[in-house]
Amino acid sequence: MGVDLEQILRPIDSPLAPYPPKFMTVASGETLVIRQVDRDEIPTLLLHVEPLLHVERDFYDVVAARVYAELLAHYRYRMQDEYVLVGQIGGHLAAIVNGRTVSPRQGMSLHTLALRRGLRIGAHCFAAKMEYHIDILGQDEVLIVAESPIGFRRWMIEYQLEKRFETPHELGGVPSYCLTRALFDRARSSLVVGRRPVPPELLAQAQAGILPPTDPPRPPADLLAATRAMYDSTGTALLLQRGRQELEAGHA
Repeated sequence: MGVDLEQILRPIDSPLAPYPPKFMTVASGETLVIRQVDRDEIPTLLLHVEPLLHVERDFYDVVAARVYAELLAHYRYRMQDEYVLVGQIGGHLAAIVNGRTVSPRQGMSLHTLALRRGLRIGAHCFAAKMEYHIDILGQDEVLIVAESPIGFRRWMIEYQLEKRFETPHELGGVPSYCLTRALFDRARSSLVVGRRPVPPELLAQAQAGILPPTDPPRPPADLLAATRAMYDSTGTALLLQRGRQELEAGHA
């Protein structure tokens, strides 16, 4: 009975062409490799996504929670036709992007999670997955939503996406926008970069293992943590002082 139920519960993935890896030089002078990951690499990604659940800035907590669920569902065979791309610098994880196919002609972007900021790595990896949908899979359009102001600026504004408010997105929330083949071709020269093939030594380094991100987003340091021992009057005084300051700032 268990085997029969698993056959029912497990989606049947469509055969998808693999994403051909590429590389580029980012603003820091370092080399970014973007490649598709195999299912057995997902547990390593989960380890690096989990700490971001506690970073409220720029909605990292919301995005990380959803990415974690999507990666886990993919790993456990509970998401149909999902793919996952990563950006790596020196083997270290710099970004995760994922999506899935809805039909042979339509794709759905799920998330873009940058684990290293300030170098447009998230934007480069987003462009790579749009390239995957349009150029490699031959789809005509990709449905996209944003969960943060940064995402809205990077996708909706930079690509001048079409509104598809009548079409629901699986992530819920704001209405769908759409990247069409025509919009992608228009943005290609300015937003899609990278070269192929990846030099063998670079690709081997990336495939050897996904190393921890070098400078991931972190929650702000709590400077009062060391004073929060039980019966510590200094810690209590500092907490009260901070509360008064926040209250005064709210009324300023």
